[in-house]
Amino acid sequence: MSRNDTGIEVVVRENDIEQAIKTLKRKAARDGLIKHIKYKKAYEKPSDRRKRKDRESLRRIRKAQARRARRSPRG
Repeated sequence: MSRNDTGIEVVVRENDIEQAIKTLKRKAARDGLIKHIKYKKAYEKPSDRRKRKDRESLRRIRKAQARRARRSPRG
């Protein structure tokens, strides 16, 4: 799937536009589209991009380790 074709689709039921917009925003956030648009809004130097990706990676790793630590008690 390319970045231009996310395949996000929302069905509007009973003319409830507000609920459809909420659903669309939630799906776009889950797909990473909002984050992608935010970073593409302005130029990001390659060095800054590497630093950001490293920070995000470390955050994911720490989060996973914390989750594992909570699940399996030592002893």
